[in-house]
Amino acid sequence: MQAPIPLTILTGFLGAGKTTLLNRLLQDPALADTVVIVNEFGEIGLDHLFIEAVDGDMVLLSSGCLCCTVRGDLVAALEDLLTKRDAGDISPFRRVLVETTGLADPAPILQAALSHPYLATRYAIDGVVTVVDALTGFATLDEHSEAVKQAAVADHIVFTKTDLLDETTQPTFERLKARISRLNPGAPLLDAAAGEADAAALLGAGPFDFAGKIPDVAAWLREEAYADANHGAHDHVHDERDQHAHDVNRHDARIRAFCLATDKPVPLAALDMFLTLLPSAHGAKLLRMKGIVHLAGQPERPLVIHGVQHVMHPPVALPAWPDADRRTRIVFITRDLDESFVRRMWDAFTGTPAIDTPDRAALMENPLSLRNG
Repeated sequence: MQAPIPLTILTGFLGAGKTTLLNRLLQDPALADTVVIVNEFGEIGLDHLFIEAVDGDMVLLSSGCLCCTVRGDLVAALEDLLTKRDAGDISPFRRVLVETTGLADPAPILQAALSHPYLATRYAIDGVVTVVDALTGFATLDEHSEAVKQAAVADHIVFTKTDLLDETTQPTFERLKARISRLNPGAPLLDAAAGEADAAALLGAGPFDFAGKIPDVAAWLREEAYADANHGAHDHVHDERDQHAHDVNRHDARIRAFCLATDKPVPLAALDMFLTLLPSAHGAKLLRMKGIVHLAGQPERPLVIHGVQHVMHPPVALPAWPDADRRTRIVFITRDLDESFVRRMWDAFTGTPAIDTPDRAALMENPLSLRNG
């Protein structure tokens, strides 16, 4: 088995500055041996980079990046890259970076790599990078649910155009940062203008270390960031200017971010049932799920899980615990799915005592009878 190739998604709403960020990344030596998938070459402006043609859909950049366009299905493009790589027609790239269109929902792109029986064995999701305009981001979140979803599923948030802020726009930007932190407590906030959004900061954000080392799962989960996630914007209004951000009719109110943790080892059968039934019954509401699990009967090899809506990445057993913390921790980003519902289902299948837990025997007999709310 070959080691999986890390796949990073670069997304953000129209005009947020994805192209500017991508151009900067393409000149970074850290992206050598990387394939960058874009919609059209013209959109990223490659004129300032030395280009060598490979074929009609690919160009080789002076930095060592291979840039290719998607003329149809992304799955077909990812398969074609593997075919050419395995046949020796192109250099053996080590990473893939996919830039989405401004209106794209990143979830189907993640699902394409996770659900395809072949691609799931050759690629592994390394992270989602979402670009947000510091000047217009607040209004964009108000007006477009796609932008909210892009921010909610991100592993990193990159703010652009912060160098254009002034005393009149800075307060709105501060509210934007607070708002995104409530939507997605686990995503670090980076400032592109300050040089924080380089390849070292954005790549290698996933649950797997492709160099064969034990990954930094704690940095991937950022469990501590979710501790107070339910005590912020969804339930409280801090000032009148932020009132509309908390309106129950706004997009933000539909998003929940939380973490389940337990010291008790989890039986494999219970975990399997939970990971099967929750996505199958409520997959459309399950934007992201990721975690590390202490399995009963396998105390020294924790299991890393990662899912997007209906699709789960094949779980991976780490060779050892990454640190002294041996608790099971699972992070959820949901839309229209309450934490209490997910917690009750988890408690029912794992046997963890919980208040107001439905009868476990009845739930095991008819698990789909449990309804959100």
